[in-house]
Amino acid sequence: MHDLAARLHGLPPSLGPVRLIAVDGHAGSGKSTFAGRLAHALGGAPVLHLDDIASHQQLFAWTDRLMTQVIEPLARGESARYTPYDWRTRAFGAPRPLPAAPVVLIEGVGAGRRAVRPHLARLLWMELPREESWARGRRRDGAEQREFWEGWVAAERAHFAADPSRPHADLLVLQRQQGYEVLAGPAVTGGAGPGVTLRDGPSRMW
Repeated sequence: MHDLAARLHGLPPSLGPVRLIAVDGHAGSGKSTFAGRLAHALGGAPVLHLDDIASHQQLFAWTDRLMTQVIEPLARGESARYTPYDWRTRAFGAPRPLPAAPVVLIEGVGAGRRAVRPHLARLLWMELPREESWARGRRRDGAEQREFWEGWVAAERAHFAADPSRPHADLLVLQRQQGYEVLAGPAVTGGAGPGVTLRDGPSRMW
C-alpha cells in the first residue's frame, strides 16, 4: 500500500495543486475501506465520500454540486467546502472543509464519471462483480434498507449503462485474503481483462 501511495504522490497535479484520485466500483465492493487505507498510507490524505454529495432525490444527478462545491475551489488551489447529506434525516448539514492537499481521494459509485475524469490523476476501479458487490452491500445494510437497495440497484445499472467508469480505469484493485492486488486497468491495457498485467505496470500485493 505504501508503494502504491508513493506512486500516486509522485504523479503531476491534475486539479490545481491537487492530485485527485478516484476510487470507483459497484456499491458494496469495498471502496470506502480501501480508500481509508490508502489515505492512511498517504499520510492522512483527505477523502471525499460521494455518499455526502448524493442524496435520496439525486442518487447520481449530483455532478453540479460536486463541481461547484469541490472541483472548482480545488482547481483554484483553495480549500473546498461541501454540505454533507444526512441519509437518516434526509437533509444537508453544515459545510465541511476539504483542503487542497497534495493528494485528495474521492470515493464512491460514479467517482470516475465522464465529467470528473478530466480532473483525475488516476482512476482506480474496485474489481468485484456487481452481483457479488450488491450482495455484500445488502448484508452490510440489513433488512431495514431492503427497499432502498431495490431502487439503488436499478439506478446504478442505469448510471453505468450511460456513463461507465471501468473502461477508463488506470488501475484495477482486487481484494485478497491478505491485502490488495493492483493490476493495470483497461485504460492502460487497451481493454484487456483483469488477468492481464503489463510487465512494467503495477502488479503486486499491498
